[in-house]
Amino acid sequence: MQTKRKLSLTIDRNVYQAIEEAAAAGNRKKSHIAQQALELWLQKETEAKMAKGYEEMREENKAFAELTFEAQRETF
Repeated sequence: MQTKRKLSLTIDRNVYQAIEEAAAAGNRKKSHIAQQALELWLQKETEAKMAKGYEEMREENKAFAELTFEAQRETF
């Protein structure tokens, strides 16, 4: 079973040259460098979405806490 898929990209010439040099200097394949870069990007995107979700939840939790505290005050 094939676990890898091909991806065709069009990138800036300067970025390509930097990847070529990094690959040669580190004795790595360009595809490995691209995979690492994409994985890092995906991780950062996930973290950003989670941070946004937690921020939205913070507002909801604050509103719920205020409602709950008001209900508690009314019972005493």
